Amino acid sequence: MLSKIIDQRSIDVVQDRIDEARRIVIVTHISPDGDAVGSSLALYHYLKGLGKKVSVVTPSPMPDFLLWLPGAQDIYVHSEKKEESDAIVSDAELIFALDFNILKRLEGLSAAVEASKAHKILIDHHPYPGDCWNLVISHPEICSTSELIFRLICRMGDFNRIDKFIGECIYTGMMTDTGSFTYNSNSPEIYFIISELLTKGIDKDAIYAKVYNNFPADRFRLMGFLLSQRMKIYDQYPAALLTLTLQECENYKYQKGDAEGFVNIPLSVSGIIFSIFMREDVDKIKISFRSTGSFPCNKIASECFGGGGHLNASGGEFYGTLEAAIQLFETALPSYLSFFEAEKDKLI
Repeated sequence: MLSKIIDQRSIDVVQDRIDEARRIVIVTHISPDGDAVGSSLALYHYLKGLGKKVSVVTPSPMPDFLLWLPGAQDIYVHSEKKEESDAIVSDAELIFALDFNILKRLEGLSAAVEASKAHKILIDHHPYPGDCWNLVISHPEICSTSELIFRLICRMGDFNRIDKFIGECIYTGMMTDTGSFTYNSNSPEIYFIISELLTKGIDKDAIYAKVYNNFPADRFRLMGFLLSQRMKIYDQYPAALLTLTLQECENYKYQKGDAEGFVNIPLSVSGIIFSIFMREDVDKIKISFRSTGSFPCNKIASECFGGGGHLNASGGEFYGTLEAAIQLFETALPSYLSFFEAEKDKLI
């Protein structure tokens, strides 16, 4: 039995808005990950089952290892079909915003969503939601937005409408946003949900293989180069830095999604509790942060790189050179010494 995390008023509002709407759009954040795509497609299939006209719009393409998800071929990518995507958003009567907290996470898609007259419902598990939504369902204590979608459907009395397709999408989101249940995943209710999804016919082992055992060989060559040549361990801090230039990525035929999980690797090194990965892109430096215990990687992401996220998993960006981003990070490190020492004391 699941606890009733989402308040009843929110459930009633969502149900009423779904009943009233004919044209519904689901949007999620730039560079959509497993939870963004999984939660969006789970809700997409559920709403289609209710007879609604539903579209999913993402600001940019998803990584290739998620293309197998049922319904992925139906997603509109704003960066590829801007006019069509904007028209779909403009025509919507109801918009669900999933797995992000503020409009800027939609980048080029944000203007169309902001201008839309549709009722806008945010469903998310990141802290500090923005104030541009008509209804906010925000629970940072929950492992993934996909888990929230499962809870929402069940609270509306529609567990029986969850089929294998919806189950696969929800499980993918939960799995990827917890590092295959290695962090943010100590709640017993997570495993109750998984057991319920198994009754819907999902094959969790096959899902894992499709997501994590489906990379090109060049991705592993890039990983080898990264770990042997571009990983820095700090003697005075239990921290590691990974960096890749745009040219280095091109040398190994980098494809979208190839760097997925790289930031987690240094956390396997004895004594390391904080890892940061900087990857040079065409117009910015994309930055990922991971930590263990109660070390607040989201604090560094927010204060140094205008980003944010969860305590142990966050992201940010830097508009400048890779060298400048590294310098900013290393200059800031001493400011977080007390947090490092607090985690070290717990291990003694």
